[in-house]
Formats: sequence, C-alpha cells, structure tokens
Amino acid sequence: MVELVNVSKSFDGRQILKNVNIKFAQGKCNLIIGLSGSGKTVLMKTLVGLHKPDYGDVLYDGKAFNKMSASGQIDVRKYIGMVFQAGALFDSMTIEENVMYPIRMFQKTSYPKMLERVNFSLERVNLKGVNKMMPSELSGGMKKRVAIARAIAAKPKYLFCDEPNSGLDPQTSILIDELIYDITHEYNITTIINTHDMNSVVEIGEQIYYLHKGELWWQGDNENVLNSDNKELNDFVFCTALTKKIKQQSEKK
Repeated sequence: MVELVNVSKSFDGRQILKNVNIKFAQGKCNLIIGLSGSGKTVLMKTLVGLHKPDYGDVLYDGKAFNKMSASGQIDVRKYIGMVFQAGALFDSMTIEENVMYPIRMFQKTSYPKMLERVNFSLERVNLKGVNKMMPSELSGGMKKRVAIARAIAAKPKYLFCDEPNSGLDPQTSILIDELIYDITHEYNITTIINTHDMNSVVEIGEQIYYLHKGELWWQGDNENVLNSDNKELNDFVFCTALTKKIKQQSEKK
C-alpha cells in the first residue's frame, strides 16, 4: 500500500502541496487529475522520492519512505516501476537492453533468466520479436508499450505512470489504458497515474483524486466523477465543447 499522510511541499517560498492525505488502493488504477500547476507532478515526484516532503510522510506498506536510509529506499525502489511521459527509452540501447535495464540494476540473476523475463514482458505488451530494434525505429505507441514492458520487467508492486497517453492518437491511447488496467489487475499492482485524459478517467479511473491548488479537492471514482456537485472539478471535467455537450445532453434526459 502507498499512502500520503499530511504531505506538504514548497519551493522558494511557494507552497505546491498542502496537507495532502491519500491512501492509494492496491490492485487498482489510481488516477491523479487536475489543472496544470495543481501539483500533480510534484506529488508524483514526492511519492517516488525525487522530492522530500517538507512535512508529512510517504508510506510504503506502513513505513515512512522519506525517513528511510539510502539502502532502505533502494530496497523499496526495487519494487517500483515507472512509465515516463515521453517513454524515456535509452536511444543508444536496443529494445532488449532497455527492458533488461531495471533487472540488471536491481536483481542478481543469470543472463538467460533476464532474457526470459525481457521476452515475457515484451510479449505481455504485444511486442514479440522487437528485441534488436532501436527506439528510433518504433512508433510513439510502440515506445510507450516498451516503456510499460520495462516498468514491469522487475516485477514491481507499485507502478507509476506520468501522462502515459501524452502525444498519442485516441485509438492508441485506449490500447495503452487497457494494457495498464489489465496489468494492474493481473499482478495486483498499486498503479498511480497522472493524467489529463478524460477518456482514461472515465474508462479506468477506479480511484480518482482531483488536486486543486495543491490540495486534495475531491476524490471518488469513474462512477461519480461526471455527476459531482464540486464546482472546481466540474470546471475541469467539462472544460471542452465536447464534454459540455455531453453534460447538456445528460441533463436533458
């Protein structure tokens, strides 16, 4: 389980996160949404230890990650998978080498065993046979799937995804959402996703946390995110012409 307890974070006197309390659900897709500048990225970087909270704690299975020794944090990071917004594949490495990277870093095992896990991970994201290709040879959607394969290669308990659908067409975005959802449930992973994509919110938002000016302003799920009476949430959700039209049609029924 991953939990934020009274977490606050400031930079240069400007408070970005304000007493945030969230208990992320295990084995579910937890989505963090909010306007640009609401604190989503700082929150995720704080969760994975790239920022240390000024106040409060980040708990992994009840233990304060931000108060652990360096070796203690490494032990937790062994079980963290990360999907970066742009994929963040190593351009100079083959796809096989990219996916194998976290296994080499955190596990002591033989090359045949590592290769077996790489092949399994690539097959799981429907990319069998791309081992020797370079990232430059792949489409944007394929790169995101490689990034997911790399994130699950070391068998994580926690999966963090930063705007996984950024730059993708709608059909590919749906495929990425379905893949993340299936992997989360298949392996009982605690998955935490930063997103602006309302399709993701509606389709895979089992737990949704809306940040507003650094505070947890609303939480719920995809069953009630479209029917909230929270003004700021509604301003965010129904900000486009399409979503406004959907809301108007819903209200007429």
